[in-house]
Amino acid sequence: MMTVAASRELKDGSVCFVGIGLPSEAANLARATHAPGCVLIYESGTVGAKPDVLPLSIGDGVLAEHADSVVSVPEIFNYWLQAGRVDVGFLGAAQVDRFGNINTTVVGPYDSPKVRLPGAGGAPEIAASAKEVIIMLRHKPRAFVEELSFVTSVGHGAGGDSRKELGYTGAGPTALITDLGVLRPDPETRELTLVSLHPGATADRAREATGWDLRVADETTTTDQPTEEELRVLRDLRARTEEAKKA
Repeated sequence: MMTVAASRELKDGSVCFVGIGLPSEAANLARATHAPGCVLIYESGTVGAKPDVLPLSIGDGVLAEHADSVVSVPEIFNYWLQAGRVDVGFLGAAQVDRFGNINTTVVGPYDSPKVRLPGAGGAPEIAASAKEVIIMLRHKPRAFVEELSFVTSVGHGAGGDSRKELGYTGAGPTALITDLGVLRPDPETRELTLVSLHPGATADRAREATGWDLRVADETTTTDQPTEEELRVLRDLRARTEEAKKA
């Protein structure tokens, strides 16, 4: 449900900078269903990537195999991202706060963390310069926190107009897709608000899984169930990926 809901956010023809993991799964599902014309870009330099299995990392050779072009990493960031040519940044996270700021660096004090995470990669630049950002993260109290251990990538900063005051060009996070529903920023405060619940999920369950006092829209919608086509394509993609891992 999480992958399907996120894939629907991607419009046909859009240029999408993709993170590894669930964002990659969602973006490739979109490309194989309703958005065949979207251009997938990965940090390693692949433009127009069309992997037949899900990549294990940004350096996975499957990304280059059928890509339209493979360029240098500086070109990806300087020419494509920072020049405003990326419509959507698809990102994962370890922690997120109420304004869509992301932590992928450490959990706990920076100098003596409880957990040291993979780090920033290109996420800070994607969060800063993509025209909009979509975040995917499973809804749990340890992930949805009142205060981040470390701000790796800026979302809406301290809320309100603070993102604009920091000089970031992109619109910031426009959707946070979880396994319970969809959150979107309030137009004025920029605080993430639960606007849609996946089938079977409840607002109370989402509140319990959030480390702050979660805002819920007065009238939430219910996310449409996955179609048979979406499920078929996603299951086939996952099956092919598992087979490739064995090879």
